[in-house]
Amino acid sequence: MKRLTPIDGRKLIKVLCNKFGFRVIRQKGSHATLFNGRIHLTVPVKEIRVGLLNVILKDCEVLREEFLKNL
Repeated sequence: MKRLTPIDGRKLIKVLCNKFGFRVIRQKGSHATLFNGRIHLTVPVKEIRVGLLNVILKDCEVLREEFLKNL
């Protein structure tokens, strides 16, 4: 199994929007708010380290293997 590595927030937002049905509803400062019809999610637009990435993936109900496959 591949390991998660730090990722840029803009790249994470792009993956969540293109592959997992989220869309950006607003951005204020350095944080973007995403929504997919039932889950609101706030993502910082900076480098996201592994611990926070795990929390974000858990909050948006995306499996780590599925996320790594779609990177």
